[in-house]
Amino acid sequence: MRRSLRIRFKENPILSVTHHTLFEYPSPINLSYAWNFGSMALIILIFQIITGILLAMYYVPHALLAFTSIEFIMREINFGYLLRFLHANGATMFFIVVYAHTLRNLYYGSYLYPRQLLWSLGLIIKVLMIVTAFLGYVLPWGQMSFWAATVITNLVSVIPYVGDIILWWLWGSFNVDHATLKKFFSLHFLLPFIILFISLLHIIALHQNGSNNPLGIDIPLKATIKFSPYFLIKDYIGLIFFLILYLSLVLYMPDYAGHPDNYLVANPMVTPAHIVPEWYFLPYYAILRSIENKLFGVVALLLSIGILFVIPFINRPTLRSSNFRPFYSKCIWFFLVIVLYLGYLGGCAAESPFIEISRLMTFLYFFMFLILMPFVVALENFSYDLVKFKK
Repeated sequence: MRRSLRIRFKENPILSVTHHTLFEYPSPINLSYAWNFGSMALIILIFQIITGILLAMYYVPHALLAFTSIEFIMREINFGYLLRFLHANGATMFFIVVYAHTLRNLYYGSYLYPRQLLWSLGLIIKVLMIVTAFLGYVLPWGQMSFWAATVITNLVSVIPYVGDIILWWLWGSFNVDHATLKKFFSLHFLLPFIILFISLLHIIALHQNGSNNPLGIDIPLKATIKFSPYFLIKDYIGLIFFLILYLSLVLYMPDYAGHPDNYLVANPMVTPAHIVPEWYFLPYYAILRSIENKLFGVVALLLSIGILFVIPFINRPTLRSSNFRPFYSKCIWFFLVIVLYLGYLGGCAAESPFIEISRLMTFLYFFMFLILMPFVVALENFSYDLVKFKK
């Protein structure tokens, strides 16, 4: 009976994809725990969708009732406070996992040929995550949420000719109000399902060319092993450590990633002294604030994400993995330091010397991708060809 059910599972056109992914996917034998982040991100996404649906049953997308509905969920619904903290801190964990997943791909060259489509789909997911998280941040209608929505949506006004039209469409009025909140709620509810769909395309693209590995070499099929049970066990172990960190944050520090002003109801007549977005937006926020001209600041913000899409085309190293590329590996760690420092600067006041340092870090961010990294790749390729020629 057990074998019969498994055969039916394999023969089903939809479930067979799941079966192949979880059990029979041929994986390189040397994958490390750094390859856990992809499956972990998918699990968090599904968990966020489930908790989001449950919260949507009680949330009221109205400027006069949104904050009160959140308080109702927290105080009156059985375990409502736990549900909200699971969802809010789930976003934090989601970004931690996805950022770590992106850094691992950069380090081991998983964005290179023939995986450019896989990399691009992952970046599209990341962009949609940022948009979805921003929309969700506005929904509690706290003081920081309201002013974050006001500041960020105003950025579209820099688009020539159609900027104001798009801004009015986003607002649904002449300012951030009821119509804005309803639109943001609808989009916040819809986008996770789009992210889930693109994640499935991401998995299909992964299966097309197979997983990269720490050595960065193409491994023949006969040198691979089934995903289950060997790497499925690793995913279980990684998931256990993730749940420990996640539940510790939810149960002991549920408001650690939040801002105190967001526990005050939105007041359009009082501007906060210092508008700070969520921590996962801070590097981009620092880049935006570092340029005085509003248009150039928005362009720099968009390019800071868009530049990741062109990395596979401006970098063509002979060797993929940083394990054999000492200079490139230092560039990746340098990139991590820049992003962390930008995150710190994004949380600081918009005053001297933080603005000047933000400009320096923004310059280094683009310098690394456009000049330093291509130069290092060319130097390493030359060294590799020289050693190969001598042999």
